[in-house]
Amino acid sequence: MAENEAAAVPDPHSITRWYNEAAAGDSASRDQLLRAVYHELHRLAASYMRKEARGHLLQPTALISEMYLRLFGARNVPSVNNRGHFFALAATQMRRVLVEQARNRDKGGGAILVEENEALMIDTSRRADLLEIDEALRELAEIHPDAAQVVELRFFGGYTDIETAEIVGRNFARVRRDWEFARAWLLEHLDHS
Repeated sequence: MAENEAAAVPDPHSITRWYNEAAAGDSASRDQLLRAVYHELHRLAASYMRKEARGHLLQPTALISEMYLRLFGARNVPSVNNRGHFFALAATQMRRVLVEQARNRDKGGGAILVEENEALMIDTSRRADLLEIDEALRELAEIHPDAAQVVELRFFGGYTDIETAEIVGRNFARVRRDWEFARAWLLEHLDHS
């Protein structure tokens, strides 16, 4: 059984290799990659979808499919340096899918409505939607890209500080400082928008 479990969790270098081979057009590597990372991608997509407004039709599996199509359907598929880089790229693509979907809605509002969130401490007397948060993250990324990346992974991806540090390849203390800075900056920005 331990042998099967070890086979089920490929080493991080295999994920990087399969991704980069898939980016070069190897469909067998793309299939291997999807099988190897599907569980983690589903967890990531489910984290995004928990923030969606009720009645949203997109399910985590569909979000993964759309992310995958966009990632590998691009003209210039970016290479990745490691497993963490792949998951950060996946998180960004998932957020982009949801932002685009929110922009295309007839009602004009975002799909993700943040009413209470202890992590970001957004003022609960108003509701921030995905488009507001996306715009704020874009502005934050211009002044502090590392902090914006931490927010993407912590808030949207549902990763812990330790997991985020592993993904971005920075130490825990720096990720924590980036998170604290980003929370304060976003709180200020979203309260005044």
